[in-house]
Amino acid sequence: MLGELEAFATVARKRSFVAAARTLGRSPSALTRAVQALEESVGLKLFNRSSNAVSLTEAGECLLPHAYKMLDLQREVDEDLAGLSGLASGWIRFSAPEVLGHGVLPRLIAQYCERYPDVNIDVIFTDAIIDPAKSKLDFSIRGAFPQSSDLIGFALWSYSRYLYASPGYLERNGMPDSIEALESHSLILHTAPRILKEWNFRSEEQAISFRVHPKFRFSSGLAVFQAALAGVGIARLADWMAEPEVEAGRLLRVCPQYTLTSSSGESPQMHAVYPAANLPLRVKALMEMIRGLGESLECKSGSALI
Repeated sequence: MLGELEAFATVARKRSFVAAARTLGRSPSALTRAVQALEESVGLKLFNRSSNAVSLTEAGECLLPHAYKMLDLQREVDEDLAGLSGLASGWIRFSAPEVLGHGVLPRLIAQYCERYPDVNIDVIFTDAIIDPAKSKLDFSIRGAFPQSSDLIGFALWSYSRYLYASPGYLERNGMPDSIEALESHSLILHTAPRILKEWNFRSEEQAISFRVHPKFRFSSGLAVFQAALAGVGIARLADWMAEPEVEAGRLLRVCPQYTLTSSSGESPQMHAVYPAANLPLRVKALMEMIRGLGESLECKSGSALI
């Protein structure tokens, strides 16, 4: 019954069987059967269906708030029982950008598993955009800018991007004194999840759009970071990654008065997306720990965190 109520409530919220199926990680036909079973149980039609629209009937409108209350009660019971048993057991599966595997996330996972030893964790480290519903994941961590989708968003931390290069590279090639001077330098471009044609610079005085002509293109953000450290060229990096290396003397900011933003001037954000509203408590606990890590990174971008 609760599974049928969850299917009904999700279809009602999304106004679409296809979108609801994607959110719950199930097939549209399975959701249709669940809703039909609920309609047979209550003896009333809950949705008006047409080829391009789904809307609630009067009975559906009446049932919906009660369905939400019952699902909320189920989650509360699950969480209370999980708390009595020391929280959690089972698997957590998620994806994350490759660079988070460079020390930051493995250390946090170790802390999490000390607290919750019965939880197993499966991480896909990739810079590609993965749909957690299609890939049967609990959530996916992404960087840059949240995209409009049927997935539920969970903000982790905001950050800024700057240009960085190694002292060795700048000794050999000189420090560019303007954005235009970047044309004569070896630029490293991160090509995942998409290839950028322009970098958008913003200072207190002006905004500049710069057409990027890279010497190197890497699909891995970690490779971009390591290439900058190795003196290959100038790279656009997140401050939470690069500033510890600046403090250690291994990187320098290039054109330091400029941050790199979206074309509309927005700063990027690490965030998680997930397909279902009722995450297991073990998953919510891990996501909250990652958010706490992000707050630490925001506050201590000048400390040796990597």
